[in-house]
Amino acid sequence: MCKKIVLHAMTKKGYEVATLLFEKYREIVDFLVIGKDKNIKDDYSENLRQLAINYGVQYYYHNDTYTIPQESYVLAVSWRWMIRSIEDSKLIVFHDSILPRYRGFAPLVNSLINGEHEIGVTALFGSDEYDKGDIIAQATSFIDYPIKLSDAIEVNNLNYIKLADLIFNSLHSGREIKSSQQDESLATYSIWRDESDYEIDWNQSSTYIKRFIDSVGYPYSGAITNVDENKVVVLDAEVVQDVVCEHRHVGKVIFVENGCPVVICGKGLLKITKAVVKEENQARDFLPINKFRMKFY
Repeated sequence: MCKKIVLHAMTKKGYEVATLLFEKYREIVDFLVIGKDKNIKDDYSENLRQLAINYGVQYYYHNDTYTIPQESYVLAVSWRWMIRSIEDSKLIVFHDSILPRYRGFAPLVNSLINGEHEIGVTALFGSDEYDKGDIIAQATSFIDYPIKLSDAIEVNNLNYIKLADLIFNSLHSGREIKSSQQDESLATYSIWRDESDYEIDWNQSSTYIKRFIDSVGYPYSGAITNVDENKVVVLDAEVVQDVVCEHRHVGKVIFVENGCPVVICGKGLLKITKAVVKEENQARDFLPINKFRMKFY
């Protein structure tokens, strides 16, 4: 006999998992809970609502009152709220890392900043401590650099679908979902990020800063630096051949190429190719620059 599931979903990842569930495993669906977050440019809440309507699936929003049947499993995808009154053995969570590494917050962003060549998703059971539950399965992909965060998300979304299909198939067949404990000796933690963590550290190497810019771009707000009392969001850049500086004045512009500043880094040079100046309610193009003596900090 098949086992039922309540899906808690938000963002494009949640939408794609919901699409798979409704199209292929409609009979195991109890209902859908939709997350809404005004701080995300597109939380996909309307897409999820329309999808539920199209497939005749009952839906709620995360702040609605609803009751999860005791015998049902719960799957949470891109979920930011506590799910109460559910046993850990019934709560399945997807996490954007190859656990036990990168437990915690923004794991994909931090993996990319660190230059990891293998990214992935872990399906695990709930636990009292975050991301310490038993592992059900993992799906991974290899990537090359440079890579934008948005492209890495697309790669990882395929891993979400692989894991979701595996779990839904088990529930549909009535099979037990098996799991194994994490190896605590391999555990690392990914710390939550605030606005200050998006500031560029020009003391780092140009290669690192390029990765950082790509890793905190869309759908996040982007890498931030300051110049002439302006807050500048650097959207794209490229590493250029280093030169010997008698004194390495980190953050200063050493060359200007077609209106694009080439900045001295702790090691190497970085050319800013796309950037905007943040103002109160809008952003304006920062490039091309019209002066040479400029320092980023």
